[in-house]
Amino acid sequence: MKTKLIYVGKTGKSFLTEGEKEYTKRVKRYTSFEVVELPDVKNAKKRSEVEIKAIEAESILKKIKPSDYVVLLDEKGIEYTSVEFSSFIQKQFNSGAQGLVFVIGGPYGFSEDVYQRANDKLALSKLTFSHQMVRMFFVEQLYRGLTILKNEPYHHQ
Repeated sequence: MKTKLIYVGKTGKSFLTEGEKEYTKRVKRYTSFEVVELPDVKNAKKRSEVEIKAIEAESILKKIKPSDYVVLLDEKGIEYTSVEFSSFIQKQFNSGAQGLVFVIGGPYGFSEDVYQRANDKLALSKLTFSHQMVRMFFVEQLYRGLTILKNEPYHHQ
């Protein structure tokens, strides 16, 4: 199964970019993994929140195949422990879906069109993080989940 992370906008802080690159490299040892960075909406300051989310939705939905299982990283999603998340990953790998796609929206979240396409929603925490920080946190958690599945010593209980 191919795994993909789609997100909107560049990460502006080098320490976050470096962390994301490191964990992306580690994840690729376990699964086919692609990161898709979509551009920020142009002239966003002149647009409403609804317009921005609609433009982002169009870009996001173009990157998703009909056969993909789509998981939105969303504050209203399910919260898992790392072990529970690893079980979720395994369940998806066993499901027969061709692709597992995780999506991180822009600063305003997702449009209704993206929510309609999603199969699931995942919350990393009840705390609020910048959408740029979530990228690195998520890729680290994906790596952690994969090491748990392989019974490797990265995760401690």
